[in-house]
Amino acid sequence: MKKQTLSVLFCLMAVFAIVSCNKNNSTTESKPQEVSDATLAQIKAYGFSTSDVHATDGGVIVEGDIFLSHDQLSQKVSGPTLQVANTEQYRTTNLVTGLPRTITVLVTGLGSAFIAGTDTAIARYNALGLRIKFQRITSGTPTITIQGFNQGPSGGYITLGSSGFPTSGGAPYNLIQMNTNAAAYGSNPNVLYVGSVIQHEIGHCIGMRHTDYMNRAYSCGGTATNEGSAGVGAIQIPGTPSAADPNSWMLACSNGGNRTFNANDIIALKYLYN
Repeated sequence: MKKQTLSVLFCLMAVFAIVSCNKNNSTTESKPQEVSDATLAQIKAYGFSTSDVHATDGGVIVEGDIFLSHDQLSQKVSGPTLQVANTEQYRTTNLVTGLPRTITVLVTGLGSAFIAGTDTAIARYNALGLRIKFQRITSGTPTITIQGFNQGPSGGYITLGSSGFPTSGGAPYNLIQMNTNAAAYGSNPNVLYVGSVIQHEIGHCIGMRHTDYMNRAYSCGGTATNEGSAGVGAIQIPGTPSAADPNSWMLACSNGGNRTFNANDIIALKYLYN
């Protein structure tokens, strides 16, 4: 997820906060890296838009908050696209399997606001009574790790966080990264805002695309950008609306505050995981 530093737009994913624990901000800041023409060609071949791509350690971030490793980009992946409307809930071809199952989450190297935000996001998912549950752990080997990185603004934007999509084997994506740079979240992040961002990132980890993936301008403003099928699929979820849905938790850009599931989001999640 990204924040546009020249306006009040917050690209949903990264939304959030670096923990109130700014003690961890002593980590070395990495400088923005150039994205080569060869990498842009791989991104295009993979099915993602090459607009607003940002390099990071080990790969690139596209769509504002989706991390793609260099290894992923070197592979050929395909998936079906069912395009019904511009603002419905969409899932990837791969979903989490082996239900019912509990996904464990470990927050590492981040402070109290991130921990509380994670608990908030987990409580919101678990309250839906899905066959997929979440549990925060403090030790051991987690299913999903939430950790920090430190990268300043570049080109008028700052990446706030990133995650990815489920594997072909039915496992959720295993990493959510949140930007600890002071320009991303400030010194006193709001826990509900943090929880909303983590909630969004978890959505990607279990197979949710952006609700407005075909037209990011719907929630982000600016030029209309279609994120494409991206080799991971963009399959419309039955029962979700064909009209505009301005409050979805999976919109590409945040409203800058506390955003949780709306009625259509719940329909989508229950269709997939009940």
